[in-house]
Amino acid sequence: MSGPHSVPRDPDRDPGLQPERTRLAWRRTTLSGTVATVLAVKTALHGGVSAPGIVACALACVLWLGFLGVAHRRIRALAVCADPPAFAPRHAAAAVLCTTAMAVCGAALVL
Repeated sequence: MSGPHSVPRDPDRDPGLQPERTRLAWRRTTLSGTVATVLAVKTALHGGVSAPGIVACALACVLWLGFLGVAHRRIRALAVCADPPAFAPRHAAAAVLCTTAMAVCGAALVL
C-alpha cells in the first residue's frame, strides 16, 4: 500500500502474531479507559450532583468516546489484513490527546 503514511515493507517479513497482539493490546487499553471513565463518573457524582461534577462527567465521557473511536478504527484495520497499514499520525495524536486529557480530568476530580 502506498501513500503519505505508508512504510516500506520487507516482502520476506512474516508479521506472525504481531497484528493480533496489537489488536488485543488496543482492546485492553479501551477496557482500561472504560473502567477509568466509570470511576471518574462515580467520583464526580459521589458527593452529590453539582455543576462541576456534571461537566467533568460529560468531559470524561466525550474523551472516552473519542479514544474508543480511534481504537475501534485501529482494531478494524488490524483485523482486516495480515499486513495492516501504518498507524496514521493524526490518529495517534488523537489517541494521545484523549488519553492525556482523561488523565488530567481524573486528576482534577481527585484533587
